[in-house]
Formats: sequence, structure tokens, C-alpha cells
Amino acid sequence: MRDAVPVILDVDTGIDDALALAFAAGSPEADLVAVTTLAGNVGVEATTANTLAVLAWLGRDDVPVHRGASRPLARPHRDATYFHDANGLGGAELPEGSGVVGGDRGPAAVIRLAKERPGEIVLVCLGPLTNLAIALNVAPEIGTLLRGVVVMGGAFAVPGNVTPHAEFNVFADPEAAQQVFSAGLPHLTAIGLDVTHQTAWSRASWEATRAADGERAAALAVAVCRQAFEERGLAETFLHDPLALAVALDPDLVRCEEVAVAVETDEERRGATEIVGPGATRVAVAVDAVRFLRRFGERLSLRGEGGG
Repeated sequence: MRDAVPVILDVDTGIDDALALAFAAGSPEADLVAVTTLAGNVGVEATTANTLAVLAWLGRDDVPVHRGASRPLARPHRDATYFHDANGLGGAELPEGSGVVGGDRGPAAVIRLAKERPGEIVLVCLGPLTNLAIALNVAPEIGTLLRGVVVMGGAFAVPGNVTPHAEFNVFADPEAAQQVFSAGLPHLTAIGLDVTHQTAWSRASWEATRAADGERAAALAVAVCRQAFEERGLAETFLHDPLALAVALDPDLVRCEEVAVAVETDEERRGATEIVGPGATRVAVAVDAVRFLRRFGERLSLRGEGGG
């Protein structure tokens, strides 16, 4: 078995961030070094509280949590409560987390840990890219100190999910995304809607998992997805953030093209991600969805089709 991959998760903990945290907690391939938070799906106070609550629920309140950016670089914060509910967790109520928020802020924690463990850590960004953009502005060298950066963001050859042009994380802070994609990071992988929309948890598996009264990770998944399946009547829910984490642990899950990416910051096409030629960014264009879904189901002890 390969050594565990040291990972920092940068999250705006809503529904699929919670599933990614559960995936990390249940994966022997993941060494969860720290979690940084920021405003995205909901405000940073809620994303931080949600992160602490999810980690405590999973028995991982030993993981350091660092509160990060409270707003985008140059714009007001626009949340995604229309999907994640006002509390960010699809209306699921978890006990308050017992962990303590770290003394240094999210971007500072990323810089410190990258310098302490050069060449070891993979940073996985599951929300807007504000924290990473701030860290790069302060310490541009962290791009070479990190083993890799995996970003859940972008819609390259498919429509967006918040506008016809844009995926939410990039739309939420396009200036930060523009900085990150133009920084020349040597090991940057973008996991966009092109592949995440091929990975979904089905309603049938959710119902089977709910009936099984399973372990804590499974119970968390059932709770945070209840609103999507019961109240909104969805047939499936996409696993955007868990896929990005899975690729950080096993890059062979996706096939990538090495390209240059431009991000639109004008309001008309805000957050659009465009491939503008060859470059160093690895953009995922295909995914082994069957293998990923099997692994996701195993790590969270899910049931039914697409589960464990």
C-alpha cells in the first residue's frame, strides 16, 4: 500500500464539502494535516462551525481548523444557500464541534505548513480560491513547496451550474481564480463540472443507506442529502468535492490535458473558465466514474447501487 498523502482541505463547508471531509476521514490513503475555511456556500462563520461539527461527528476533532477569508478579493460575498440551505448543511443539525480554531488564519496556515513540510503536502481547494490567492500574494514560493494543488472549479467544455458560463467556486471569486490559474503553479489540477457531473450519488443508494442505519459517515451523508432527495426530489446529487479529494489521493482516476486557463472577471461572463492554449494546468477531461463511486461508497460505508 502506498504511503498516505498529506492533505490540507480548503473548504466552504456545505453539503459536498461535508462528504469530502467524510471521505478523507475514512481513507487510509489520506493524512488530513489541516482544514482551512472560507466564505463560499455560506459565510465563513458558518463554514468554520460546520467544519468543526463535521469533524467532531466523524471522530476527527484532532484535525486543526483555521478560519480563512470572509469575503472574495474584490466583491461582496454571494452564497449558495439556495442549494445548501441557510445553515450550509442541507438543513442537517449536527452537535456543535469541540475542536478549537487555530491561531493563524487559513492562508497563513497554508504558508506555514508548506514551509514546514516542503514537497509533501497536497492542497485541495473545494471552495472559492480566495485563501490560495492570498497565500500566493504573500508567499509566491509556496507553489513550489506544495507537492500539488487540486482545485474543484471550472466548467471548460460544459455549461456552468450558477450561470450558463460559470461554475460556482470560480463565479464566487473570479479575481482569485484568475490569480491562481495565471500563477504558473507547477502541479495544479482542475477538477471541473466536465468530470464532476459524471459522478453522482443516487437517490436509490441514499434510500438504501438510510434504511441500513449505518456508521457515522453514512449517517452524515444521509442527513446532509436528505433535503436534496426528499424535499427537492432530486434523482441524484453530484459529488464535486469528494471527486477532487479522490484525485488528490489517486491522480489516475482522471485523464487530463495540460493547458493554459483564463478566467473572465467582467460581469457578463463572470467566472467563465476558458482554455486558451497549451500550458501547465492539468484540466480533467475524463474520469473513471465507476472506480471513484465504488471507492466513495466503501469509504463512507454506503449501501445500494453506487454504494459499498
